Amino acid sequence: MKKRTIVLIGFIILKFLLQYILISPEYDLQRDEYLHLDQAHHLAWGYLSVPPVTSWISFLILLLGNSIFWIKFFPALFGALTILIVWKAIEELDGDLFALTTGATCVLFSAILALNTLYQPNSLDVLSWTAFYYCIIKYINSEKQKWLLLAAIVFAVGFLNKYNIIFLLLGVFPALVLSPQRKVFTCKGFYLAVLLALLLILPNLLWQYNNDFPVVRHMKELSRYQLVNVSREGFLKSQLLFFFGAAVVILSGLGALVLYRPFQKYRLFFWTFIFTLSIFIYFKAKDYYAIGVYPIYIAFGAVFLSRALSGDWKRYLRPFVIIIPLLVFFPMYKVAFPNNGPEYILKHQQQYKRLGRLRWEDGKDHALPQDFADMLGWKELAHKVDSIYTQLPTWSKTLVLCDNYGQAGAINYYSEKGIQAVSFNADYINWFVLNERYENLIRVKDYYDRDDELQQTGPYFHTGVAADSITNPNAREYRTTIFLFTGAKIDIRQRIKDEIVEERKY
Repeated sequence: MKKRTIVLIGFIILKFLLQYILISPEYDLQRDEYLHLDQAHHLAWGYLSVPPVTSWISFLILLLGNSIFWIKFFPALFGALTILIVWKAIEELDGDLFALTTGATCVLFSAILALNTLYQPNSLDVLSWTAFYYCIIKYINSEKQKWLLLAAIVFAVGFLNKYNIIFLLLGVFPALVLSPQRKVFTCKGFYLAVLLALLLILPNLLWQYNNDFPVVRHMKELSRYQLVNVSREGFLKSQLLFFFGAAVVILSGLGALVLYRPFQKYRLFFWTFIFTLSIFIYFKAKDYYAIGVYPIYIAFGAVFLSRALSGDWKRYLRPFVIIIPLLVFFPMYKVAFPNNGPEYILKHQQQYKRLGRLRWEDGKDHALPQDFADMLGWKELAHKVDSIYTQLPTWSKTLVLCDNYGQAGAINYYSEKGIQAVSFNADYINWFVLNERYENLIRVKDYYDRDDELQQTGPYFHTGVAADSITNPNAREYRTTIFLFTGAKIDIRQRIKDEIVEERKY
């Protein structure tokens, strides 16, 4: 076995080990993960929240047992494949073992490591961006049409995973126009690739059309409630922090694309970088949307530095290029990952605050990082709903209705009674079962919207009581209340149908 192969296998093994040890058992899954897992029970060509690929992976996880191991395996796998593609890109650029080791180290000990701790579309999104850029490099070197077709397939998979990859095309196309590679527009293979990509994503486009383009509504909601709190300065600051340990390598790669003659034919990647980041900044995108941009530039930088530091005294600088990502990783180890419980974070709040880890999407600082607070209280909620549910004589005639998708998904995942909770939020609005009349209602309400629940819903039932609540003060769902209403006086299905119509209209 070649030395290169042994080193690569070592990085892949280390990648998987880190992904599993960087999550403390004190945490549950994160709210988005529950929704994605529930999509396995409702396979379709599209969803209100994400395209369909995540549901396909969730279905595979379900077949494998739906355990935490497999839930965390797939984002780790996509991260490992990202390292592999950067490795192959470096080989395509004629990089030596030092360049390969540098590239793998920079990718491994970057923000991608944190991204891969969560079962979300983001890990596959980064992999898709990296693979697409790799196909461009291969096409530039070979001019074989198969790489255009492979790029089309990669784009289609990326699109069916997360629409974010559209920003990649918005950055690549103007860069192509400015480069000698614009001759690709006269190539028949280019248009075959475009046609192939359109055919592959067509089912989702038709789903969007038939459902009145919910992606547009989703983007409007993001702009209204989340992106409004995103600043362009914060976006740029985060870009530096995401790959701080690899900054020298990335900047070297960008500089080499302009000044290093052997990279002249790849110069379109420099303009791609400029155009893509500019578009993200203009639209005030979330900072992590741009993570997929960087891995391929690590490949360029690693190869350039391996050559620039190859002679005389300069070769003694090589170890520092590899050590820097490690030195940056060690202090981040304590604050960037959910490997420390809430008590540790509360004792070291200033350290987390200095790095902006306590700033949530609402623009305010909180006690815990948002993702960490989103990983607490879910088992408690599910167990308490189960306890209330088992006290009812007519289980099958009880509706469990939640305020948000995290509550519904967590109950469905952890419930030992086979509960299928629903919500008017996200995709759950399409998953109501209204075949039979309900006699009881378990209503899970956000704490800030719970005060009038007994007055509003109580008149439709014989009894109503606030039965329990989330008591973990560190959970984002802290004080979420569980109401129990029994003995329906009316058929509540019509009210539910009316509410669904109103929500969809909104």
